[in-house]
Amino acid sequence: DVVESEEHYKSRWRSIWVMYLTMFLSSVGFSIVIMSVWPYLQKIDPTADGSFLGWIIASYSIGQMVSSPLFGLWSNYRPRREPLVVSTAISVAANCLYAYVHIPHSHNKYYMLTARALVGFGAGNVAVVRSYISGATSLKERTSAMANTSACQAVGFILGPVFQTCFTLIGEEGITWKLIDLQLNMYTAPVLFGALLGVVNIILIFAIFREHRVDDMGRQCKSVNSEGEESGVQDQDTEGDVDHVAVVAINFLFFVILFVFAVFETIATPLTMDMYSWTRKEAVFYNGIILIVVGIESVIVFMVVKILAKKAGERAMLHGGLLIVLVGFFILLPWGKKLPNIQWQEIKNNSIPRTTYTEMVMPFWSWQLPANHTAEPVGCPIMQSWCLNTPMIYLAQYISSDILIGLGYPVCHVMSYTLYSKILGPKPQGTYMGWLTASGSGARILGPVFVSQVYTHLGPRWAFSLICGVVVASLLLLEIVYKRLIAFSVRYGRMQE
Repeated sequence: DVVESEEHYKSRWRSIWVMYLTMFLSSVGFSIVIMSVWPYLQKIDPTADGSFLGWIIASYSIGQMVSSPLFGLWSNYRPRREPLVVSTAISVAANCLYAYVHIPHSHNKYYMLTARALVGFGAGNVAVVRSYISGATSLKERTSAMANTSACQAVGFILGPVFQTCFTLIGEEGITWKLIDLQLNMYTAPVLFGALLGVVNIILIFAIFREHRVDDMGRQCKSVNSEGEESGVQDQDTEGDVDHVAVVAINFLFFVILFVFAVFETIATPLTMDMYSWTRKEAVFYNGIILIVVGIESVIVFMVVKILAKKAGERAMLHGGLLIVLVGFFILLPWGKKLPNIQWQEIKNNSIPRTTYTEMVMPFWSWQLPANHTAEPVGCPIMQSWCLNTPMIYLAQYISSDILIGLGYPVCHVMSYTLYSKILGPKPQGTYMGWLTASGSGARILGPVFVSQVYTHLGPRWAFSLICGVVVASLLLLEIVYKRLIAFSVRYGRMQE
């Protein structure tokens, strides 16, 4: 056995920290423009409507879903620096394209759609990041490293809108650089900042990142991705097949976890508008505060879960996280007798507001009142027939649910990735991690579509009952495969659990 040298240890963790940064920048690339997409789209192409906005927002997840398995497969056979640099370069180029979508004389909205899809395509490198971290950490280090990775991703989602807010000080007009036809304003500055961060990331990948691999016990090993600079023994523990039943089970569980969280994010604004007669501005402002608090709560959970998992184990933590999510959605079921306020005044005309998928994913500054209104109608729209017989969800229920889902989701997220990487063991994990990332991207696409249809037509009782049913099904699946969710080395008797 070759004991890991101190130099190798330091280089390995420097490379892992570069991967943390890559994960952070990937999530910033999504969230840094989400607040300004709609006003920018209206400015560059007046023909674009709310439905097209839904496609632009979904295009990021579609691009990531397509690219994740491809980059993962690439990283299985070639040095990971290649897919990391190429994917980051694609994101940089896509951000630059986004800054220039105002130049064409027509079809500007399609250029924006392409830019956002390419940013998502570049974000497929998260599969490479997680596969590298899986191979570069021992079993003892794995949970902590995966929690740090998820925390960096969460912080990126939180800070992206903060960066966007800072850039609003530039204003809509901003500065024009005529030599290269560049308009530096509140819409283009965030993506150009994201492109600059991407360039910095590429430089760090070349300067600091090195291929490293250790076995489950932390011994230095040679890697198929190595370019020759790595020493160590060839891992002899790769014999044996991956438990594909466990692999499929974790993919399904991960899909469910991201699906229910996408539903939670999507339903917040329309639910509070219907139940509490909040205006659009009030709903977005209050829910924005709640989501920020939930985001901070998630980052804290990511840190704490590293300690708890050492005592309870990843499987028990995943089980507990799913139970917390189940309770969170169960609390949201309408139980009382008081009905929500109804928009009775809207019966007199045909401009009854109706909650649709595109309204749910639209930022609040995109919402406009009908021309024949002097004040915004509030309450539950009469066109949603369930408003007449479904009890309201009290604010205490809603806040409690937010806290519980904000607690359970990050636990499930980290434990899914950790268990998945341990189940795969020393096998090349790029493609497998790509499929796991793709399943999460698919869940983020389907979640809003599901909730927009069920909630609008059947109401919260049906929507949240079905979500509870899905979570219960995932808990049953976890019980069935519980004993199979063990590390590759443990399964083949090379280590004790």
